[in-house]
Amino acid sequence: MHIVVCVKQVPDTKIIKINPKTNTLDRRSAPAILNPYDAHAVQEAVKIREKTGGTISVLSMGPPQATAVIRKSVEIGADRGYLISDRAFAGADTLATSYALSKALEKINKDLPVDMIICGKHAIDGDTGQVGPGIARRMDIPPITNVIEVSEVNQKEKTVLIKRKLTSGYELIQSELPCLLTVEKEINAIDYSPMPNMIKAARYQPIIWTVNDFENVERTQLGLKGSPTIVGKMFTPPRAEGGKKIEGSTDEQVKQLMDVLMEKKDLLTLQSSK
Repeated sequence: MHIVVCVKQVPDTKIIKINPKTNTLDRRSAPAILNPYDAHAVQEAVKIREKTGGTISVLSMGPPQATAVIRKSVEIGADRGYLISDRAFAGADTLATSYALSKALEKINKDLPVDMIICGKHAIDGDTGQVGPGIARRMDIPPITNVIEVSEVNQKEKTVLIKRKLTSGYELIQSELPCLLTVEKEINAIDYSPMPNMIKAARYQPIIWTVNDFENVERTQLGLKGSPTIVGKMFTPPRAEGGKKIEGSTDEQVKQLMDVLMEKKDLLTLQSSK
């Protein structure tokens, strides 16, 4: 069983600030971390390997310092890691990112056939949830999103039984392998890393590939050239204004309240008709 987990280095959004002049994320204001959803994806791969055996690879795209999230994944329990890093990948949106990662996955698959790809539900810096399904589409494998439980992996039949979360409930799905899963945080709890994993992670040197290491790559589909999505504007939403305080006697408060309701009657009528 060979599981590949796609991981991303992101700024810690609990600390990050918005540049008031450019209205963009000030990535220097916060430390870079392993995307939390991706940490749960690695942990789930470890849980599956405990039952099926096999190998866990992690794959990331980013600058050289993104090797830190690969080492963190090894600390959680991954066996090996790959980083694709090249200026040709810079500025990629979700479409170009899924293309670059799919090319790396094709190369990994030639070395050791991939049975399952696991991604976090989304990255906390982009929050799109598009890269995982984009990879699945390019590799022509089933994508199953919002996964909260991997119930059974049948290697003989090459199937997996999955529970996924819906807006109105849950859904049980049996999918063929290989497939791609995107997982929710509630799928598991991150275990404490054993000392051997920590030592291995500290010494581990990920495999680094550039665009020249891939075959049959359309460079026009990479980086900014391959990114049709453009962020027109980012801004901090204005603070909510305080409510109007009603004071005075009971009769005065009732009158003030009726005045407010009469001012809002058109809005209230519109909402009730929906």
